[in-house]
Amino acid sequence: MDIKLTVQAGVRARHLCPVAVVLAGDGVTALTSGGQPVPCQTRPAGAGKCELRFLVNDLPAGAKREYVATLGKSPEAAGLTLKDTGSAIEVADGGDLLTAYHYLDPKAARPYWFPVLDPRGKRVTRAFPMETIEGEDHDHKHHRSLWVAYGDLNGSDNWSEEENCATQAHQGWNELTSGPVAVVIDQNVVWRKHLGEPVLNERRLWRFYHLPKEAGCLWDLEVDLTPAKDVPEVVFGDTKEGGLCSIRVATSMDAPKGRIRNSAGGVDEGECWGKRAHWCDYSGPVAGEWSGITIYDHPTSFRHPTWWHVRNYGLMTANCFGLSFFTDKRENGTHRLAAGETLHFRYRVQIHSGDCDVAQTNTKFQDYANPPAVKVG
Repeated sequence: MDIKLTVQAGVRARHLCPVAVVLAGDGVTALTSGGQPVPCQTRPAGAGKCELRFLVNDLPAGAKREYVATLGKSPEAAGLTLKDTGSAIEVADGGDLLTAYHYLDPKAARPYWFPVLDPRGKRVTRAFPMETIEGEDHDHKHHRSLWVAYGDLNGSDNWSEEENCATQAHQGWNELTSGPVAVVIDQNVVWRKHLGEPVLNERRLWRFYHLPKEAGCLWDLEVDLTPAKDVPEVVFGDTKEGGLCSIRVATSMDAPKGRIRNSAGGVDEGECWGKRAHWCDYSGPVAGEWSGITIYDHPTSFRHPTWWHVRNYGLMTANCFGLSFFTDKRENGTHRLAAGETLHFRYRVQIHSGDCDVAQTNTKFQDYANPPAVKVG
């Protein structure tokens, strides 16, 4: 059975823009446009439905494009691959390692991504403390490349890796899939106090898109937090020490050698730290050329647009709780999460060449916040 899909670009051109649509059926055997195959990928969406994802490329502003989806069992298709080493999930493209998600590192208090590479295959996040490289800064050993953490949960420190710090423990996978459009890593994590007492249950989903190598990398991150069993309330304390999406850039990118920018026009720490913005970007020289990383905060995230804990020394985090620090104590960001309630956070991470102007971050934010409309039938 074939279903016609019409994608409407809207007011802006779309280039390598992820889209998703829910269809009735178990999967899609093929997607075509103008008779040409289009890489696609499906996953179950419950109640006899599936979620179809694909990338819309080179669609001009105001234009529309028709696709034909053939329903049926989704076939195996070449694309990104996953390998579980028992302590890390390695993501590869044609045998070339792109990145790895370290979920059981005995030396780390919580999971992290490393390495994180630019379109040329050069590292754009700091190697320390995973590796010691001459010329890199060796401060803040808990700044492990790309990670999720927060520093005050019912008084426990799930940010640092100092003595008596709290930890995050891998609890199992809901999904580990790969394919022509994206890798999906859907994980259960428990946040614990330093003696092991559970505080939060988390469902963490990473979606790593398959882009042409010259286009860089694109991650989606979904974080859902709920108090652990028998915990009546979790208090997210007001502290700057944390970030639900956190990155430590390569030392060569640190400002003022590099540059911090945000969606409000702020530049570097003085204009971006503690400020609200839809996105924040850190770019700078990497192995002789300019590269960057952007974190986008989705409008459905808790307290969007988030505040940013971003420093000239290379740290960039989305922190929507540390308001007393960000507002000179005029506001307080403490939040109480009752048993049975869930906090939702949604972020997109883009690794790109050039600065945020070259990467068209404002347009890419709209791709994320306002994707193209997809009409079914």
